[in-house]
Amino acid sequence: MAKEKVKKPFYKKWWVWVIAVIIVWGIGSQGGGNDESSKSTETASKPKTETVTTKEVAKEEPVKEEPVKEETPKEEPKQQPVKKEEPKKEVKEEPKKEVKEEPKKEVKEEPKEPELTVSQENAIQTAKDYLDYTAFSKSGLIKQLKFDKYSTADATFAVNHIEVDWKEQAVKTAQDYMDYSSFSRQGLIDQLKFDGYTQEEATYGVDKVGL
Repeated sequence: MAKEKVKKPFYKKWWVWVIAVIIVWGIGSQGGGNDESSKSTETASKPKTETVTTKEVAKEEPVKEEPVKEETPKEEPKQQPVKKEEPKKEVKEEPKKEVKEEPKKEVKEEPKEPELTVSQENAIQTAKDYLDYTAFSKSGLIKQLKFDKYSTADATFAVNHIEVDWKEQAVKTAQDYMDYSSFSRQGLIDQLKFDGYTQEEATYGVDKVGL
C-alpha cells in the first residue's frame, strides 16, 4: 500500500507567518496613517485657534498711533488797561491858628430867695385876687392889704412880688371913672393921682381913654 501523505496544518508553515507579519505591519501602518489622516481632517474641520502672544502681536500688527489733538490755546482774560495814577497833589497844611481861650467868666450865683412865710404867701394871693376883681395902683393896693390887717412889711412884700403893668392899671381905672361919670382931662388926672397913681401913670391912662 502506498503511504498517504499527511498534510501539515497551514499555521505550521514558515511562510505563512511571514505573510501574516507583513499583513499585520501593513494594517498597522495603514491604521496609523488613518489616525493621522483623521486627525488632520479633524484639525482641518476645526478652525485654527492659534494662541498668539502679546509680543508676536506687537511684532505683527503695528500699533496705530492716534493723531494727537491739538489743544486750542485758551483765551487769556483780557487785561483791562491800567489807569495811570495821577500824582497826588501835595496839600499844603495851613498853619493852625492858635485859638486863644477866653477866660471863663465867673458865674455869680444869685442868692437864693428866702422861703416865704405863711403871712407873705397869703398877702400875695390876696393881692392877685383884688387885681382879678378891679384895677389898683401900687400904693392903693398896699393900702388895701393894710386895711385887710396885713402888716406894712407883708403888704409891701406881696405887691413887689407880683408882676403888674401899673400903666395898664391906670387905663382901666380911668375907663371905669369915664363909664361912671364925666371928667375933664385935668380932673381925671387928679383923680387918678388921688388913687395912688404917679403923674406919668395918670397921664398915660387919661391919654388912652381919649381925653
